[in-house]
Amino acid sequence: MWLFEEIENINNKKLSSYSVETDRNKDFRRIKIMFICMLTFLLLLFLPWTQNISSKGIVTSLRPEQRPQELNSMIAGSIEKWYVKEGDLVKKGDTIIRIKEIKSEYLDPNLISRTKEQISAKEASNDFYESKIGALDQQVNALEQSKRLKIEQTSNKIQQIRLNIVSDSMAFIAANNEFLIAKEQYQRQLELYKEGLRSLTELEQRNQQYQNAVAKRTIAENKYINTKQELINAQIELNAIERDYDEKIAKSNSDKFQSFSQISNGSAEIAKLENQYNNYVIRNGFYYILAPQDGQITKTIKAGVSETLKEGELVVRITPTEMEYAAELYVSATDLPLLRNGQEVRLQFDGWPAIFFSGWPQIGYGTFGAKVISIDNFISENGKFRILVKEDKADTPWPKALRMGGGVKGIALLNNVPLWYELWRKLNGFPPDYYTGKSTEKTSDKIAP
Repeated sequence: MWLFEEIENINNKKLSSYSVETDRNKDFRRIKIMFICMLTFLLLLFLPWTQNISSKGIVTSLRPEQRPQELNSMIAGSIEKWYVKEGDLVKKGDTIIRIKEIKSEYLDPNLISRTKEQISAKEASNDFYESKIGALDQQVNALEQSKRLKIEQTSNKIQQIRLNIVSDSMAFIAANNEFLIAKEQYQRQLELYKEGLRSLTELEQRNQQYQNAVAKRTIAENKYINTKQELINAQIELNAIERDYDEKIAKSNSDKFQSFSQISNGSAEIAKLENQYNNYVIRNGFYYILAPQDGQITKTIKAGVSETLKEGELVVRITPTEMEYAAELYVSATDLPLLRNGQEVRLQFDGWPAIFFSGWPQIGYGTFGAKVISIDNFISENGKFRILVKEDKADTPWPKALRMGGGVKGIALLNNVPLWYELWRKLNGFPPDYYTGKSTEKTSDKIAP
């Protein structure tokens, strides 16, 4: 019995010694593991970490004309015929809908041709008045020439009469002198006859000479007076000629100016009619709503036929098939100073699976590269600032199946800092470092802290 007890004591001693050895190994392993973990943690703290700004937005188009279009009715009317249905693909210029007229002033089917006829009639009237102006110009020239000739003729006549007056006045003076001489001779002969020195026959002869001188003087005086009257009449005639021709010329000029006025009024009416004509032609083009570009009919606002449309009322929406996509992101006011044009952004589109490590974007999967191209200076209705980013051609191409309005998440990449600094920053609630760019950049391209 004692032998078995001795053997059992020996075995217990061995087991106790093994147990102590095992506990020592376990403690050593724990220390080793803890050391390795601490060393690993310290190494991780010095790993580079990329600061970033997260934001959400939607897919849009880079160009305004490539965004969904709303087609409106330019005129009031009623729907006559639909040429498409929702989901149809259309080409630029394809007819979407035809509208018929409802306003009474445009119901005449011959409205355009009638307006054209009115324009032609007004143009013919203007041509007539232009011809009349030409004729009146010729008439005025002829009247002025006739006036000039008549005045010259009458002036020559007046000059001739004046010369006749001079001649008649000299003849009258000569006849008057003869009269005086004959009178004096008759008086002397009469005295001599009374004294008996001359006979009655001689007295009668002298008397006859005296009477002839009186008659001659009277004739010369009458002729002189008549000539002076002719001068007055000629001067009156000259004034009458000038007045008569001036009245005729004034009337012709008045008719010419009246024709000018008619032409001006006609030109104004022609311009008004041409404006109406062009408006009618353009309005006829509004009877058909055409596709402004290649796209897809996404939604018809109006339905059926004979439905009334107002001016400017929305009829149908069309989404372009060819577009250059962009992303519309919204950031807070605190993050706005961290962004600049040309800054790199990583995008994650809804519907495309992605694995992204915020601190190590280079090892992510399923994200797409983009660059900031525009930053709004005014806050949006949602209380954030809008930024616009486009595809980075040097990175993975964006999916072809993107659609307008789809959701997108953006991560704007900032500075690279140690992980311990990023943890310290977040624990203290500090913002990310402001992006200052490279030292070679101009001051205008940097965002100051």
